Amino acid sequence: MSQPVSIAAKTSELMPNAEQRAKLRRWRNIKDKVSGYGIMVAGIAVVASLALIFVYLFSEVIPLLRGASVDVEKTYSLPVNEQVASSPAEFITLERYEEIGATYHRNGTVQFFNALDGAGTINQQVPKSADAQFTTLASSESSHGLVAYGYSNGEVAVVKAQYNLSYPDDKRVVTPSLDFPLGEAPFALDPNKAAISTLAIQDTSNGPVLAAATADNRLLLAMVTTKTNPITEETTTSTEVFNLPPLPEGEKVTQMQVDDNGRYLVVANDKSQLYLYNLSKPNAAERYEPVTVEGGKVTAMRFLVSTGSLAIGTEQGSVSQWLMVRDKNNRYHVTHVRDFESLSGAVTHIAPEFSRRGFWAADNKGNIGIYYGTSARTLLIKSMGTTPVEKIGLSPINGRVLLLDQTQKVSMAKVWNEHPEVSFSMLWEKVWYEGRDAPDYIWQASSGSDNFEAKMSFVPLSLGTLKAALFAILFAVPLGVMGAIYTAYFMTPKLRGMVKPTIEIMAALPSVILGFLAGLWLAPFLENHLPAIFCILIFVPIVMLIVGFIWSQLPLAIRAQVPEGWEAAILVVPIILTVWACIDISPYLEVWFFDGSLPQWFTNHDVKFEQRNALVVGLVMGFAVIPSIFSIAEDAVFSVPRHLTQGSLALGATRWQTMVGVVLPTASPGIFSAVMMGFGRAVGETMIVLMATGNSPVVNFNIFEGMRTLSANIAVEMPETAVASTHFRVLFLAALLLLALTFVVNTVAEIVRQSLRKRYSNL
Repeated sequence: MSQPVSIAAKTSELMPNAEQRAKLRRWRNIKDKVSGYGIMVAGIAVVASLALIFVYLFSEVIPLLRGASVDVEKTYSLPVNEQVASSPAEFITLERYEEIGATYHRNGTVQFFNALDGAGTINQQVPKSADAQFTTLASSESSHGLVAYGYSNGEVAVVKAQYNLSYPDDKRVVTPSLDFPLGEAPFALDPNKAAISTLAIQDTSNGPVLAAATADNRLLLAMVTTKTNPITEETTTSTEVFNLPPLPEGEKVTQMQVDDNGRYLVVANDKSQLYLYNLSKPNAAERYEPVTVEGGKVTAMRFLVSTGSLAIGTEQGSVSQWLMVRDKNNRYHVTHVRDFESLSGAVTHIAPEFSRRGFWAADNKGNIGIYYGTSARTLLIKSMGTTPVEKIGLSPINGRVLLLDQTQKVSMAKVWNEHPEVSFSMLWEKVWYEGRDAPDYIWQASSGSDNFEAKMSFVPLSLGTLKAALFAILFAVPLGVMGAIYTAYFMTPKLRGMVKPTIEIMAALPSVILGFLAGLWLAPFLENHLPAIFCILIFVPIVMLIVGFIWSQLPLAIRAQVPEGWEAAILVVPIILTVWACIDISPYLEVWFFDGSLPQWFTNHDVKFEQRNALVVGLVMGFAVIPSIFSIAEDAVFSVPRHLTQGSLALGATRWQTMVGVVLPTASPGIFSAVMMGFGRAVGETMIVLMATGNSPVVNFNIFEGMRTLSANIAVEMPETAVASTHFRVLFLAALLLLALTFVVNTVAEIVRQSLRKRYSNL
């Protein structure tokens, strides 16, 4: 018969011996080290990933910060022949493929040459009368390409360079030619046949418009109308010449420019003044009072693209931009808006860019300057030698430039000037844009117009982001935090087990669904029941207080029927009834107090109202943020050690006093983290803001207007922008700004959380 085995013997048999324990310790140490290294690698990977995101975003943004560069590739003399040997060039151009250049000489010769090596290709002649001598030359806006010759007998010839493409043997060949849009023969601009001393030309939708100052100080305006017979395709040209009010006696015209509508003429005199002529009624043109240009006599003046602003250079080298600004009486004035870095010598030439508000300037000491109007940037000032640069020929695609100096030598240079439109002042300060009567913060990055100027201020987007987050937090924080406190501390465990999962599951709702409901259902509902919202905000808290007071006055026998922690259920029905009553009475309130429509009442009292507004966003985004705030705050309150609350109650404190004096301070780090998590979610939210607002980039905190946030703007415009364009890189800058904002907010939140944790850790 076997002997019974004692429990101690069995236990000793199950216990590992010394060798086995040593083996277990070694294995545990290995697992601890592997786990430690794994956690460390994962942490490093997270930090590295975040750093790589910053690096990638910054790599796309850094070209915006780069200035312009001009590198001379070749310098050569123009081909010399009998036609141009003794006739200096007055104008130089470069076609869009950057292969063919053209110089316009005083004797009427237009010389086309290979821009890469200076080899001549073809010469053509601008027609003129036998007794006429060249006196002046003018060019239109760069994209139109018109060039006008003025002569000593009052005649004018207009030409335009054409470049025809062909592809023999699959190789591009550019063939230049000269076109005569107003006919080959020059036409008489001055019936008195006085010499044309100063000339301006602009192509308009109705035909070319020319303005001229004669040697006897008269001002003339010529409007040329061209009609083509649709059957015979025969073109006829008619010209009307008008006399304009002359400058005051003793003043002489030095520069002239006509806008592309043919409605305004800007004249600079020899006394550093600008006159604006209203040409709306050519036979009764009006001359406005002059404005003074600081920096001496105007030596160069050109309209920038779309002719909404002027670039002006003076004899002292100052460079400035002037806008056509309309006053309250609908009259335009030439207004000085910004200055640029000056050149060291007198400005000899200004060349506007073809499709941007940029321009180049040259002086009589061999320097060139590259400027951009809207961003107020001086991108480059560079010396090209000691010989004065007299003319600049820009490529339409801004890839190369031809510089013609006083010795008639041409320097062909490669240009890098990809993103001149953006500067710190443009992104964060008020900017005075063309067509505006004052500086302002504007975001409007695209348009259907070729003359459109991108307006990219971050101020409306940043304020819109903060506006959306602020209203969402104002709605979500009180409900989320107070709900968490009640659920964790006062509510019965059984009811808490139903409430907490229900609220947390709200976080799983897709934001696109919430945005869809907000835009298509909630926004119209709020517009039709706007008084109900204010009534709910006022009467629901009042009803809760009244119900609570009535409950406290009931006999103890009745209150004892409701188990402790279930009191919140009593409020459900009164709250539902109050909300229903507020919605039901809303139409009557509008009739009684707001003339039948509260939105219209706001509009009549200068408060702008939009159906999709910040109120809608605040409610819906707050609804989306509540689960995050509630869950973290509830866990923080619920995790307060029981001995703290029990000790407080044992010392005679009420449950409310315990909550205020013990639970909230102890849980404050977690509650603060919950609020900051909610704020971070609100700042980065995209779909709700995108679908529930009008996406209007406005600068205000009006709760009844919409907004555009940084994240929504990126989502809307990124698919439409060209890769590597300025707009594309500015959107990446917005993403970098949003990431940096989130990073700063989270960092500050962690610092505050650690401070609170350290302060209350001894409780």
